[in-house]
Amino acid sequence: MEKYFKLKEHGTSVSTEISAGITTFLAMSYIIFVNPAILALSGMPSQAVFLATIFAAAVSTLVMGLFANVPYALAPGMGLNAFFTYTVVFSLGFTWQQALSMVFICGVFNVLITVTKVRKSLIKAIPESLQHAISAGIGVFIGYIGIKNGNLLTFTVDGHNLLSVNGGSPTAESFPGGIQSVVSNSGALPELVNFTSPTSLLTLIGLAITIILMIRGVKSAILVGIVLTTLIGIPMGVVDLSSINWADNSVVNAFAALSETFLVIFKPEGLPSLFADMSKLPIVLITVFAFSLSDVFDTIGTFIGTGRRTGIFTAEDIAALETSSGFDSKMDRALFGDSIGTLIGALFGTSNTTTFVESAAGIGEGGRTGLTSVTTAMMFILAIFFAPIISIVPSSATAPALIIVGILMVSSFKDIDWTDFAEAVPAFFSSVFMGLAYSISYGIAAGFVTYCLVKVVQGKAKDIHPILWVSVALFILNFFAMAMI
Repeated sequence: MEKYFKLKEHGTSVSTEISAGITTFLAMSYIIFVNPAILALSGMPSQAVFLATIFAAAVSTLVMGLFANVPYALAPGMGLNAFFTYTVVFSLGFTWQQALSMVFICGVFNVLITVTKVRKSLIKAIPESLQHAISAGIGVFIGYIGIKNGNLLTFTVDGHNLLSVNGGSPTAESFPGGIQSVVSNSGALPELVNFTSPTSLLTLIGLAITIILMIRGVKSAILVGIVLTTLIGIPMGVVDLSSINWADNSVVNAFAALSETFLVIFKPEGLPSLFADMSKLPIVLITVFAFSLSDVFDTIGTFIGTGRRTGIFTAEDIAALETSSGFDSKMDRALFGDSIGTLIGALFGTSNTTTFVESAAGIGEGGRTGLTSVTTAMMFILAIFFAPIISIVPSSATAPALIIVGILMVSSFKDIDWTDFAEAVPAFFSSVFMGLAYSISYGIAAGFVTYCLVKVVQGKAKDIHPILWVSVALFILNFFAMAMI
């Protein structure tokens, strides 16, 4: 194990890596339950998606750990699954089988741009100041996820500010099946909760516990914090032990249902159906492009943000991108491991599988090698049989871990020269939009656009890497395409 993962070289140990892997799993385990709930709205069998989510996460994370030897975990991405359901199926009218086929095509495209070095050339083109801003921005983003998931915020929306409900008119008199999604304009106002809710109080307790453990230098502080907070949640009524049902045969039913989604893209209702009507080809290509752009930039942002900050990807690793061939560098292997994740997910039957920013929780726990990822992958497999127990871990217990990791990551702000307004502008927009727009890729887009604008105004357009110009054009094209569909 030492020889394969090079634990001593990375300054870690087996116990630290295992603890980090469990922490990462707990921080992202919600996807096991949330992803089936979202994709089931598109008509997909939820039990099949439950297993597809687990297998896609486990297999792709295992590949990342064994092939790239980095502590990142993959799973079907939030946001991408919502785009799959609400935009591709509900708004555009594609079947879920056709939507899965587009996810598969996106996976093929991601592999192609990875093996042809397009993705790593993009990483090299990002200026160092923006890399620091992306790192800090991910800290803002993941901290905000923790604050939101911990029920520390409430949002007030007046009726006239609603834009759509369930993807349709907000003035509809009835909503068959209940309200699944609500879109509002900027009239939605966030504010602190009044802290009468047990879940909010538990988050504060968990946050206090984890901060104390971190300050005291307790080993595996983040994981211990999650466990202790979960236990405290029992007498508070947040954790319901009576909900555990070991007699449930849903696992057996899930395996039976998996045949409905596994390799369905190669059946007549999949890829053949997608291209049966060539008049829809333009919208298919636009949709695949939208899938891919978000997937690619989310991953790049996560790698740069967490990898550079913690030394997982050193300056030498990033420099090696220019001279390496094949999969010689660690970053090469990590990018390839991520790129096949979407392919794996589409084969099993789920939306885009991508590197999770919650991997930062395990990295914050000390995870530095692929053993962390292998541990997370094994936890996903065990989740098939222990889902009832895993489901009782409340978001109030994992939210403090994300907030703590956010605190650790925003330290990258110190590497930005805020006294230089030209450098501060793109750094600000990149980091702030990443958190408030709830999207790594949108934060990167804001940073790229404002960086290019600043350089042009300064008369330094020649300093902008051509790949950045192409990226900005693609982002603008994507925004136009999203407006059209």
